[in-house]
Amino acid sequence: MSQTINQSSDRFDLEPIVLSPLIVKAAKNIYQAYVNTHGSKQTPLGVALNRQTFRGQLIFTGQPILLPHECFVPMRDIDLFDLGGSED
Repeated sequence: MSQTINQSSDRFDLEPIVLSPLIVKAAKNIYQAYVNTHGSKQTPLGVALNRQTFRGQLIFTGQPILLPHECFVPMRDIDLFDLGGSED
């Protein structure tokens, strides 16, 4: 599960959103390709993923700035996807 930030007045509210299993699986595949190529030297915060093309990029630092057709899949969601028994 991911979160969106809504700004109201001077504070931010976090509202959980549900990511499609296809989105999470695509993010998992991007992360696995990184690990297979580079090893697990550094764990990213998550994957910024284009919801239309399923292409993405690992995010290692800071809050990602996303385009309207992108979403952020945090590593905890990718890890939960693994625990859910949805292996390839």
